[in-house]
Amino acid sequence: MPSLWALLALGCLRLCLGVNLQPQLASVTFATNNPTLSTVALEKPLCMFDSMVALNGTYEIYLYVLVDSASSRNASVQDSSRTPLSWTVQQTEGGRTGPYKAAVFDLTPCSDLPSLDAVGDVSRAPEILNAYLVRVGADGACLSDPNFQGLCNPPLSAATEYRFKYVLVNMSTGLVQDQTLWSDPIRTNRLIPYLAIDTWPGRRSGGMIVITSILGSLPFFLLLGFAGAIVLSLVDMGGSDGETTHDSQITQEAVPKSLGTSEPSYASVNRGLPLDRAEVYASKLQD
Repeated sequence: MPSLWALLALGCLRLCLGVNLQPQLASVTFATNNPTLSTVALEKPLCMFDSMVALNGTYEIYLYVLVDSASSRNASVQDSSRTPLSWTVQQTEGGRTGPYKAAVFDLTPCSDLPSLDAVGDVSRAPEILNAYLVRVGADGACLSDPNFQGLCNPPLSAATEYRFKYVLVNMSTGLVQDQTLWSDPIRTNRLIPYLAIDTWPGRRSGGMIVITSILGSLPFFLLLGFAGAIVLSLVDMGGSDGETTHDSQITQEAVPKSLGTSEPSYASVNRGLPLDRAEVYASKLQD
């Protein structure tokens, strides 16, 4: 009898533990941008339903999505016979008229979970993220594909509050074994108008990138123009020196004008007269 009471107590504890837990947003360590405009990343209910008593048989976990409303906290995901609902996103208008099943995955025993120490390994990152997280709204093609067969997990609506619930289903009986509470409302991001986006200091628009590129190359062209101006000035100085030297040679050939006389400077043209003829001419002037 004591052992029976112990089993009943453990069963009740396990059931109460599952009912009193809620789905939670994924840690920022695994999902930095969460939620987005159309997706919400949640932590899987690991070691939740089988934390106290080992479960025998095959179990799956259903994830239900519901748009938040006044009655969403009490919305049921099973019928009177404890059979889980199979409503789709189309039947519930995206979760506005009732909960729809968005994802199904196996119940992974705690002992089979990959170690988080390997999260830095790029090759194992997808495996670890898939084991610990589930992303609601990750399937962007199922609604537009007329031949799609299977569970549709379409993008969520922007700026909308949703609630989520995990349900443990015994696959041997097809009945609900356990379930969590509905999560607190989780709101997807809203679309921000382009003009309202703050592009400074860390983010830049396309126009700013073009302007920055032009300004970055401008010093090069300025330096190139400055170097060209220096070269041209040196060439002009060389030409000026040649002309000055030629003028000085002509000036040296001229006879300087005598002090105190008004003889024109062009008298130097007569520098070719012989000396004796110059003296005779001077004596005639004196007579």
